[in-house]
Amino acid sequence: MTLPRTRRFGDYEVDLVAGEVRKRGLKLSLSGQPFEVLRLLLEKAGEVVTRKELRAQLWKQDTFVDFDHGLNAAVNKLREVLGDSAHQPRYLETLPRRGYRFVAPVRSSVARPTSPRSNSEAKQIRSVAVLPLDNLSGDPEQEYFAEGMTEILINDLAKIDALRVISRNSVMRYKGIHKPLGQIAEELNVDGIVEGAVLRIEGRVRITAELIHAASDTHVWAERYEGDLRDVLRLQSEVAQAIAAEIRVKVRPQERSRLNRAPASSGEANEAYLKGRYFWNKRTPDGLERSLMQFERAIEKNPSYALAHAGIAEAYAIAGSLLLEMIPPREAMPRAQVAARRALQIDETLGEAHATLAYISAVYDYDWLSAERGFRHALLLNPGDATARQFYALHWAYRGNPAQAESEIEQARQLDPLSLQINTEIANIFYLGRGYDRAIEQALITLDLDPAFHGAHFILSLAYKQKEMLEAALAEAEKAVALSGRSTASLGCLGGCFAATGRLSAAKEIVGELQNLSGHQFVPSFVFAWISANLRDSESTLAYLERSYIERTSYLAVIKAEPTFDFLRSDERFQDLQRRVGLT
Repeated sequence: MTLPRTRRFGDYEVDLVAGEVRKRGLKLSLSGQPFEVLRLLLEKAGEVVTRKELRAQLWKQDTFVDFDHGLNAAVNKLREVLGDSAHQPRYLETLPRRGYRFVAPVRSSVARPTSPRSNSEAKQIRSVAVLPLDNLSGDPEQEYFAEGMTEILINDLAKIDALRVISRNSVMRYKGIHKPLGQIAEELNVDGIVEGAVLRIEGRVRITAELIHAASDTHVWAERYEGDLRDVLRLQSEVAQAIAAEIRVKVRPQERSRLNRAPASSGEANEAYLKGRYFWNKRTPDGLERSLMQFERAIEKNPSYALAHAGIAEAYAIAGSLLLEMIPPREAMPRAQVAARRALQIDETLGEAHATLAYISAVYDYDWLSAERGFRHALLLNPGDATARQFYALHWAYRGNPAQAESEIEQARQLDPLSLQINTEIANIFYLGRGYDRAIEQALITLDLDPAFHGAHFILSLAYKQKEMLEAALAEAEKAVALSGRSTASLGCLGGCFAATGRLSAAKEIVGELQNLSGHQFVPSFVFAWISANLRDSESTLAYLERSYIERTSYLAVIKAEPTFDFLRSDERFQDLQRRVGLT
């Protein structure tokens, strides 16, 4: 029988035979007595190892040495290498005057053979989660780099149709969280976990990655890649292809071609692009502004950087669309279209650029058939793009097809199960389909993930209002206002709730606040239409909706499905507007 020679805990792997400790694949400096202390503690993980036992095992009786000083020094060195604390131990607990106990879960495995795994074993992995890559630089300012590299690897793997890959939003919730890999795999419903680390030293980058089969806690593959900063996209592409090859997943020729298209660029351009993605993922006005600056800097360094052009397109599309609309749509959407088309001139296989154009076709051009073709093509190119799938689901909800919308949003949820935005969109789709009880239930599920997510409070308010639970609706709207920093959308929701409850003076105060805001920022006319609709003021509502059409606001995409406008459905002017928005 082969005895286990490897112990794993947290991010660490200890080879008891070779006498080596590695963190995310990188060898650490630990030897001599500190390593022997670790060995004994791991062999009796969870048990108290007394100081007497340690002396008997590690210091021979005839050794002339200050045992207490030697042991304390060895333990301190061990804690330093593991990044542990005596006061808040994650690994090594001190029991005063007695000894020590290793308190973290420890997993054992025999040495993995270098030959490939059998096909039957490899077939067990058809879905993976890439955990946030560890930033080994020790510099918090380099977190953007580690996060960006994580996202690139996820996006590369997501291009493989036969492999389900969990999206960035869900895996980032495990950043800095130490849970057993089996538990993470169960929570994300995946077969495999990819762990790794990045180390950037001046103009060089080192990437280490390993693949673990979660159910058996078996190491499938591990490798280290190193290259120039300008090669980071190519390096991550190599990692993705190596993982696909190891688990014998089918990679179609066109998918392999897209993985091989990772271009080299200047180190400065790659750095700016990664910073742009880091800020874009914050989805805040400040984050979007900073992301645009970084994407534009990347293009200054390399005008043919297709991913940076696609990033500009995505940033403008989000900045000019519903719930944010920090830039008037007539300014933001044309800029987004230009950037997306430029990205596709350079690389026609960029699924994210196709998805952005499809989104604009729907919520700005109101060309729903072009949007449908665009989304289909985007998802053919990048089947693991959860955001594209989310927008495609909304496309069907707006067109009045809740069954198709639910099917698409469920696929998005499988790709990004812990995404607050996608979980909120599930509630929104239920709401637009008149499933108010389901919308309430789903919004509450989302708030279990994060009670401070204002979008879920927003949808919960709308659903409560349709159920005529007006006080509950008002309370949720007030939470949405507070948590969103008094966004125009949440203020409109609150004003509508005041109107629905008959608190006309409070509703007028909200209208006044929005009018004051419009003096120095873009305020969509739709939010005024929303408040008027809750007052059942047909003339005012229609007038604001007409202004919304002139603004080409993305909010108008909801007019067919939104129940608040049901009282206008028989009005010919509303019918004409709905026809012009392409939703007959």
